[in-house]
Amino acid sequence: MWIAAFCLVLPVGLCLASTPSHALSEIQRQDLPSPVRPPANDDTAAPDTTVPIPDPLGTKPSGNSQPADDKNKSEPDAPPGSGGVTSPRVDPDAPPPAVVYDLDKLPEPVKRMHGLIIEACKSGDIEKLRSLVGSGDSMTQLSLGDIDGDPITFLKGLSGDGDGQEILAILEEVLSAGYVHVDTGTPQELYVWPYFFALPLDKLDPKQRVELFKLVTASDYDDMKQFGAYIFYRVGITPTGQWLFFVAGD
Repeated sequence: MWIAAFCLVLPVGLCLASTPSHALSEIQRQDLPSPVRPPANDDTAAPDTTVPIPDPLGTKPSGNSQPADDKNKSEPDAPPGSGGVTSPRVDPDAPPPAVVYDLDKLPEPVKRMHGLIIEACKSGDIEKLRSLVGSGDSMTQLSLGDIDGDPITFLKGLSGDGDGQEILAILEEVLSAGYVHVDTGTPQELYVWPYFFALPLDKLDPKQRVELFKLVTASDYDDMKQFGAYIFYRVGITPTGQWLFFVAGD
């Protein structure tokens, strides 16, 4: 009898033990939004907490049971119909914002935060981001959904190497691209990297496409063109120097 019971349990244990883990790149590809699905206008309709090629912004989701008035007060309110402050906002009928590369044109608080993040990335130590990410209501948004636990542990979990160097490399590459200054003079005013966030992807010139391919593959580019917007990682910093978000997705 004991031998028969053991034979029944053994295959189940072997099955569970052999379940493969998914690499970050695999998670990114399977979470890529369907090109035929239009971007959601509901700020609370966020993907799960992974941050894939898509998956990066909008106001922080507050959960199904939390009232809308309890949204993070440290974030600017998104303009109606914009998809949220972290979501791509591309109006094909409006002139695109100027693409800027000169960091000296940034307000001093923005320039300082940009420099601190770059310095942390170059160090190779993801713990250097802890003080910049912050905590509580003013914490940098790292996902379109809520995250549980420590933010640095969350970032390590997104990194394919497990120690955070891949995510640091992505963050540095994003901040090394040109940027755009959006919603000037409004409560939603932001400096956003990379500039693809605010430009129609099908109108990029050859030079801009080369810059884009430093961040995504040609296949990702085709998928995002069909989707209608750049939805890989992006960074937003407020004029006062608050690192508002580092996310990917729609």
